[in-house]
Amino acid sequence: MQERSERTRRRLVCAGAEMFHRNGYANATLGEIAAAAGVTKGALYFHFASKDELAEAVQQRGCALLHDAVRVLREDGVSPLQALIDITHWLARTLHEEPAIPASFRITKECGGVGPRGPVGARPVVVDFHGAWISAVCTLLRLARDAGELPVAGRRWESAEALVAAAACGIEVMSGTGMSYGELRGKVGALWALLLPSLVADGREREYRTEAGLRIGL
Repeated sequence: MQERSERTRRRLVCAGAEMFHRNGYANATLGEIAAAAGVTKGALYFHFASKDELAEAVQQRGCALLHDAVRVLREDGVSPLQALIDITHWLARTLHEEPAIPASFRITKECGGVGPRGPVGARPVVVDFHGAWISAVCTLLRLARDAGELPVAGRRWESAEALVAAAACGIEVMSGTGMSYGELRGKVGALWALLLPSLVADGREREYRTEAGLRIGL
């Protein structure tokens, strides 16, 4: 019984992710989500008391996928800087393959604030996927610095951190234009080919793979 309940909950989260990604928080309805999941609206309310709760569950899934991908890279012994490159390629792929990722970005943008920044009547969403993404990027960047991969300090470090964070956020923006995964993957690789020489010591950029490597997760 519990296993069946968990399967239903997972279906609802997946259906919610698809609808939030496609229609946005305000336009997605619980009736449509229940229908897409193949359950009754009553079954939906058994698991989620409101659309807010379902939106948070979608973001929690997005955060779990992100944290798992970073963990796998680190456990595989990938250096922090290579892990950072790889996680941006992971994002480019999952933005096209896993609805919870683009949906999480969209929910954060639509519901992350209060007042005029969020839908009327919606409470602020507790989970912040955009913040989780920036945190993962900046953590890997700091680990790379501490490991000696990035010989930068002081103001130069602040500039490097701001540049990489902005570039990492831009991946989601480019994906939102309708760009194909193949084109987005190429742009992420080109981005790192341009960034690396300004981040690492002279000649060391050749030690890193800038193109998409092995698939992580999913």
